[in-house]
Amino acid sequence: MTNIENIINLLDEKKYALVRSILIDMNAIDIAELMEELNDEHILILYRLLPKDLSAEVFTNMESEMQEIIIQSITDKEISDLIELLFIDDTVDFIEELPANVVKRVLSSTNPEKRRLINQFLNYPEDSAGSIMTIEFMELKKDMTVGESIERIRRIGINKETVNTCYITGQNRLLEGEITLKDLVLADDEVKIKDIMSLQEDLIFITTDMDAEDVSNLFRKYSILSMPVVDSEKRLVGIITVDDILDVVQEEVSEDIEKMAAILPLEEEYMKASLFDMAKKRIVWLLVLMITATFTQAIIRGYDNLLAANVMLAAYIPMLMGTGGNAGSQASTLIIRGLALGDIEMKDFFKIVFKEARISFMVGSILAVINFIKMYFIDRPDNIFISVAVSISLIITVMIAKIVGGSLPIIAKKLKLDPAVMAAPLITTIVDAVTVLIYFSIAMALLSI
Repeated sequence: MTNIENIINLLDEKKYALVRSILIDMNAIDIAELMEELNDEHILILYRLLPKDLSAEVFTNMESEMQEIIIQSITDKEISDLIELLFIDDTVDFIEELPANVVKRVLSSTNPEKRRLINQFLNYPEDSAGSIMTIEFMELKKDMTVGESIERIRRIGINKETVNTCYITGQNRLLEGEITLKDLVLADDEVKIKDIMSLQEDLIFITTDMDAEDVSNLFRKYSILSMPVVDSEKRLVGIITVDDILDVVQEEVSEDIEKMAAILPLEEEYMKASLFDMAKKRIVWLLVLMITATFTQAIIRGYDNLLAANVMLAAYIPMLMGTGGNAGSQASTLIIRGLALGDIEMKDFFKIVFKEARISFMVGSILAVINFIKMYFIDRPDNIFISVAVSISLIITVMIAKIVGGSLPIIAKKLKLDPAVMAAPLITTIVDAVTVLIYFSIAMALLSI
């Protein structure tokens, strides 16, 4: 990549022609990243040095804060020209991040037709297929010949997000089929589109209200680069391309990781989020988990007499609680991942419970045997029943933890909650209370013999 200090020096020396010649040979993404290192004045100068088409592509790849700087610094005419060059989905994406007063200025600088389309997109539910689709797709008619179709692609394809797949529509824009650019190029010019296109009933298409995460699963399942979006009457209203889905996947993964760590999802990147916002996102779940942990505390206090008579019992509480929590988080992580990828469905609930029960019994038994040997030969408790109590508790704890960890994410999905909520922190807190109750109950029964 071009040295940032060199660019800054050239800008300071007002050698704009040289800077422009350097920028023209660079990738738009690299230019956007380079601009992140500049001050506001240099950002605006660099942006205005770019050719119009390149400036629009660079703008699309900028961070929202930088986009706002550009919008607030350029004229209404420049805003209008920029909006005309942007694809509609990119326009909506950056408008959603702008303050209300800036949005008002952008919309007032936009032509009425595009303003209507932007408002239409903004009315789609957040994270729905309609909110991430684009309307810049290549549309053909089934009675056209291959030659006519290729000529149409050459004429207007430059303004479309992709021409790899072309969509065939009939009366009232009803989706009738699709055809790839490869099929068009390999066919004779006189062949009719209707003779070589894939028919509508063979297509994979989605509706505007489908959840974006479900759309990403379809892209993964069928390994496709674009997908048509239809309304309730199967009229073609847009397409979703794989680059849009990659953004959705990244957002979903980040959100799930944050929820699995008991953090409310951040709206900004880590380095840009304020201390107050990050503390606010973390404190909620920490408070919930701290309060629920009082159940474990209450159980331990209820067995004060048992602990006073057998002090060594207390030494094994952390090990049992830690093992149970880890066992539960192992199961929940796998199930959450399976649900996210569509590998696991609601109907698999009892199969999963049965499978986790068998796995946990095998794992718990091995851990219990190793633990008993360690306690017998190394710890040497005064009463062998303590070793037995700990080992039996270990088996039961691991079994309960894995069954709970495997079932709670599915239950959450059934209740229309995010399965990621049922991750390690919450499951660990539940398992801790159950572990202590099981341990003391078994110890009291055995030590009273």
